[in-house]
Amino acid sequence: MKASEVLNDLRRRFPNEPEYLQAVEEVLTTIEDAYNEHPEFERYNLIERLCIPDRILSFRVSWVDDKGQVQNNMGYRIQHNNAIGPYKGGIRFHSSVNQSILKFLAFEQTFKNSLTTLAMGGAKGGSDFSPKGKSDMEVMRFCQAFVAELWRQIGPDTDVPAGDIGVGGREVGYMYGMYKKLARENTGTFTGKGLEFGGSRVRPEATGYGNVYFLLNMLATRGIDIKGKTVAISGSGNVATYTADKLLQLGAKVVTMSDSNGTIYVPEGLTREQLDYIFKLKNFYRGRIREFAEEYGCEYFEGERPWKVKCDIAMPSATQNEIDGDDARMLLANGCFAVSEGANMPSTPEAVHAFLDAHILYAPGKAANAGGVSVSGLEMAQNSQKLVWSAEEVDAKLRSIMADIHEQCRKYGQEESGYINYVKGANVAGFMKVANAMMAQGIL
Repeated sequence: MKASEVLNDLRRRFPNEPEYLQAVEEVLTTIEDAYNEHPEFERYNLIERLCIPDRILSFRVSWVDDKGQVQNNMGYRIQHNNAIGPYKGGIRFHSSVNQSILKFLAFEQTFKNSLTTLAMGGAKGGSDFSPKGKSDMEVMRFCQAFVAELWRQIGPDTDVPAGDIGVGGREVGYMYGMYKKLARENTGTFTGKGLEFGGSRVRPEATGYGNVYFLLNMLATRGIDIKGKTVAISGSGNVATYTADKLLQLGAKVVTMSDSNGTIYVPEGLTREQLDYIFKLKNFYRGRIREFAEEYGCEYFEGERPWKVKCDIAMPSATQNEIDGDDARMLLANGCFAVSEGANMPSTPEAVHAFLDAHILYAPGKAANAGGVSVSGLEMAQNSQKLVWSAEEVDAKLRSIMADIHEQCRKYGQEESGYINYVKGANVAGFMKVANAMMAQGIL
């Protein structure tokens, strides 16, 4: 397999899907050598089968707003690969959602889920509907209309959706309620549910906490203690706030958080009281991060990302391609020695190359943010057994899974110089498990 030839063919066939092509290129260029060690993969044209989703579902979602007007949005589900288990991946509600973004996310999810060691395939779904500015009743009507189209394609052993950007506990609850009514079963098909109806403890915290646990494993390879280190975080949603929560518990100093309108900068580090304010602001009042700056009188960078501030560690936790080449060079110039991604593909290829060339600790999202889907897998296990585990049990399992993922990345990514290329390690480790499963099951 020549990665360049495969990529050129995919560019010809899918010319208007830049995010998908970016994700595929990042994987193929790092697994090329490992792939070519197995000539049987090429005979079965495995790489093309792995790059192209099993199926793409798209549909119109019609719903009625509070004024009685009929609104229409697009809905999607990308079922990418189920070689190692049921399709598993979140649902995203955001105005930017399109087929390219969801294909990239489903592709990434396939390898991320493989790394967790749990039996989960890769999928992703969503809509260009945005919950921002909508009433609870409008959100409920949209969620119900969305599931009315999707419910026949999902199930506990077929495809298990979860939340993502724009889809939190409220949205998951509405979707699961409608699914349960239509399917006439109560089998935990969605994850990220409320504790009262099958949810797992530590699920809201899992992506953020897991990212920090992966970071701790990386830092340990260089004998670095997290305590007292300055951390820049982007985002102020679920992943970002729980990342900050765990960092504060460990004695680190969180100096930035952001949203799509701008960034707050607190040089002395957020206090527990301030983080609690951000959590309430974003989750209960649906407010903007500038309101924090107004409340506490800190610096606010209108329309800017956090990456110009001086920090030891950067943890992008907002969205894709939020760190470009200039941002990466700024971080490195300011002394940043570790980047651990809480978002999916938040660094552009130019930024990734800059981090790897500088030999800093750099964890790609498919490894570092796998804690969320890991606890979703644990939620599926609890639902199957009709059990509820304690927060301590789930957190211990999460720590163990993130340590296992780190070890897989180290095994496949350690270079002769001793530097651990976590990008290569994560891609090769995730790929080999899926590839071997596909080979064992024949051409499907």
